[in-house]
Amino acid sequence: MLRAAGVGVGDEVVVPSFGNVEVAEAVALAGALPVFADIDPATYCLDASSVEATLTERTAAVVVVHRFGRPAEMGPLHGIGRRHGLLVLEERESEVPYDEMAQRRQRAAYLDGKLRGVRTPDWGQGHSYQQYVVRVPGNGRPDRDAFARAVRARGVECRVPVKAPVHRMPHFRRCVSLPETERAVDETLALPVEAALTKRDMQRIVSACNALGGLLQPAL
Repeated sequence: MLRAAGVGVGDEVVVPSFGNVEVAEAVALAGALPVFADIDPATYCLDASSVEATLTERTAAVVVVHRFGRPAEMGPLHGIGRRHGLLVLEERESEVPYDEMAQRRQRAAYLDGKLRGVRTPDWGQGHSYQQYVVRVPGNGRPDRDAFARAVRARGVECRVPVKAPVHRMPHFRRCVSLPETERAVDETLALPVEAALTKRDMQRIVSACNALGGLLQPAL
């Protein structure tokens, strides 16, 4: 899409650092420079004010990635595109079948109502819950990682959705301030909401998480 739009050498393309490196790689393959903007902490997608702050005369496009099944707030981003004459592209996740999406939403609603001590996801319009991502409060990564280990020890599968931001990776290392991205990398944890989970499975997830109170101090 970038090449078809004429984006190439000398151009800059605004992309998120929170998530998959493939978007930055695609920009580089087109010959352009990926420029990283911060995310909205509720949606985990590009924050419009951060995007606008990164713009220069060389900016040609913005690539918005919808994250975890939660669509980005596209209105402000399209507004930036219109004001500055920029191409605004969307990277969508694979579609979840309707029946499975309904079951995921049902399980997500159950977790929203039962979990204590962790910050549950923002519902948002059209959230398909491809991943159910919570925040583990505390002093950063040690708390989230200790929490994840303890939950797994109780028989609940969970995963860290983004292990490192793209702007820290060797090929794309940048000295930029992305506080919401950094915070999300340190605090987020994906809990299971697959359609195959039984009521007992869901109760086990809640029991394992609530027993920990949402916060574990890092080991000394």
